[in-house]
Amino acid sequence: MLRRKIRDKLIDYLTNGSNKILILDGARQIGKSYIIRHEGRKRFKNYIEIDLIEDKKGDRIFADVRNKEDFYLRLSSVAGDRMAGKEDTLVFLDEIQAYPEMLTLLKFLKQDDRYTYIVSGLLLGIALNETLSKPGGKIEVVKMYPLDFEEFLWANNVGDNVIAHMRECFQQRISLPETLHNQMMNYFKMYLLAGGLPDAVNEFLETRNIVRVRTAQKEVYDLYKGDASQYDREHKLKIERIYELIPSYLENKKKRVRYNEIENKAQARAAQYQDEFAYLIKSGICNEVRAVSNPKFPLRESESKNLLKLYLNDIGLLTMLLYQYNISAIMENWKSINLGTVYELTVCSELSAHGFPLYYYDNKKKGEIEFLVNDFDSLSVVPIEVKSGKDYNQHASLNVFTETPEYHIRYAIVLSNEREVRQTGKVIYLPVYFSMFLRPSTPPEELLIPQ
Repeated sequence: MLRRKIRDKLIDYLTNGSNKILILDGARQIGKSYIIRHEGRKRFKNYIEIDLIEDKKGDRIFADVRNKEDFYLRLSSVAGDRMAGKEDTLVFLDEIQAYPEMLTLLKFLKQDDRYTYIVSGLLLGIALNETLSKPGGKIEVVKMYPLDFEEFLWANNVGDNVIAHMRECFQQRISLPETLHNQMMNYFKMYLLAGGLPDAVNEFLETRNIVRVRTAQKEVYDLYKGDASQYDREHKLKIERIYELIPSYLENKKKRVRYNEIENKAQARAAQYQDEFAYLIKSGICNEVRAVSNPKFPLRESESKNLLKLYLNDIGLLTMLLYQYNISAIMENWKSINLGTVYELTVCSELSAHGFPLYYYDNKKKGEIEFLVNDFDSLSVVPIEVKSGKDYNQHASLNVFTETPEYHIRYAIVLSNEREVRQTGKVIYLPVYFSMFLRPSTPPEELLIPQ
């Protein structure tokens, strides 16, 4: 079984309880149901799993549930002999977005507290907006992502002591020894090929066969492209078209969504596709990066609603589309292949999984910066550039950005293949694998509000 960071949260919830019902939100095929099923069966004598999508397609036992007593009655029709008490009965409601109204019911199930519940789903932001009565403080939604690079290292049996040493080097701005650096870069390249979708990672671990890895990735890509079941045909076709266009957007110099290409309409605008963008982002199959032209902390206050970048949620999907079975482009550093887009998507996925809302800098006079993030420790904006080649220390736009007085930039980050950790002026140069340690802020053990 793949080791996932979400497991600690899940075990704590299942073991120690909570005054809220835990919901895992995220894209399909990233391991939500598997890890809940695995941990739930180990810890509860009575394990009840209800797939609400299958129910909606089949008997519709849980359609139009009116109240908690009605829910208990219907639950007993499929699991009557496994309904005991809270301490030994876990009810897992999978794919709850199939019945958005059941999100409201969770509030009353928790108040009654008859059993232990856990829930998974996707598009929960949209589903919650569709409910007439919000569940309030009775649910906790936790976002889950494909495996990040640290989880990929765990899957490849890289020990915690090695990762702890790397983290200490990152925190102290120390370069790794050359041997360890080369090893990490090799793992990083393998991650670019395998990605973080569990089925593809397991194929990689078991077979090292790129054909089988790509087959697993292609199955998920096709699922993502065609899976917009709550929409009519017109919306589904637009979603499919935008999803297909994302790699071409990323290969373009500006990388942002070009609305006129979606339906070949010269005057197309972002507002015409808000439902489609919401689906792609809320379902977890794409990560969004919003434009900022006048960066101020916090970045949300100056974001642009019209300029948008979309990234696939997994690097393995992009390298599958770009290179298919050719692994040499990545593993052998072909000079004719620019891996800038590949590195950029990997860092985007890493930052998203670590909780960063992402922005990019777009200014006609001063250029572009790939990522901007909030630093809540210093209450400032941090620009991040990603480089895949030898020119990692050439970044004219970043230099202008950091020296613009009104931006109040304290430091910037450049991620690249280079081993050496160093700082020149405000720019800190880090190897790209150190992106695994970037976090929005470091929570203190205790921080009291002064009286």
